[in-house]
Amino acid sequence: MNVVRRQRRNRRHRRHLISGTAVAAATALGLGTLTACSDTSAAGNTDKFDVVASFYPMAYLAEQIGGKYVHVTTLTEPGQEPHDLEISARQTAQLQESDAILYLKGLQPSVDDAVAQSGVKTKIDATTLTSLEKHGTEVGGHAAEHDHEHGEEAGGKDPHIWLDPVKYAEVAKGVGAAFEKADPDHADVYKTNTEALVEKLGALDSQFDSGLKNTRTRVFITTHAAFGYLAERYGLTEEAIAGLDPESEPSAARVKDLEKMAKADGVSTVFYETLVSDKTAKTLAKDSNLKTDVLDPIEGITSKSRGDDYIQVMEANLKALQTALGAK
Repeated sequence: MNVVRRQRRNRRHRRHLISGTAVAAATALGLGTLTACSDTSAAGNTDKFDVVASFYPMAYLAEQIGGKYVHVTTLTEPGQEPHDLEISARQTAQLQESDAILYLKGLQPSVDDAVAQSGVKTKIDATTLTSLEKHGTEVGGHAAEHDHEHGEEAGGKDPHIWLDPVKYAEVAKGVGAAFEKADPDHADVYKTNTEALVEKLGALDSQFDSGLKNTRTRVFITTHAAFGYLAERYGLTEEAIAGLDPESEPSAARVKDLEKMAKADGVSTVFYETLVSDKTAKTLAKDSNLKTDVLDPIEGITSKSRGDDYIQVMEANLKALQTALGAK
């Protein structure tokens, strides 16, 4: 086990060295921005409440809650896998000029380090605004049975809280409260916008709940274990080819188990995502005579995304799940 972990750390280190160079080049003209009225050359010192978000799900919250009173920049470029982010020296310096930092501790180590060293007064860690659970490659349904039979599978604290609309709404409330405290001049607006966002997320939760209530099967296969909270919320079982790290390599035994399970549980589809390789998913699907489709973890919005924002892509995810699970 120690050897496997060391190999994974080495692979992760090599990816980070490569991605760090790419990010530094991509950010030579400044951080990416989500608000059309924002100055892309600066993360701070504007005439608005300047918020730096670590990646898209955090930036979406800041934009929805802050409205016209915030200037939102994101450290992760569209299309970049967030887990691989290594922020540049310039980004670190720009981060220091912001009024607030909104991030999800544990997802992006380089961001965690930069935030720890930052003197910014308002640091909002999304993991403190809801509860995190330990997830492995199986979540929900018969995962507990398998853990009992074979010993608890390797996993860790799952950071993918934004894929559960209920948990995401809890985070939104906390972010709204933090904005109100940090920028009291616009507290009423932040409060109103937070309530509107929570209402939208509540409606999304209702769509998922009713849309997945009656299905032919309750099991779905994904490339990596990003949808554990969603599975638990709606009574499904997520079977992930790999673990919480989207580029970790599955064992031959895991692939063989998935082939058997797919046949036993009537699984029709292997889901892959847009920001990592689909090779393993398509190989498993071919060997098991299954279809493939996209289930988007919404770590960024790109031209390949099935929608322009979080809500639209989540609704596309719901349709994909309904089709794969045989919703009635």
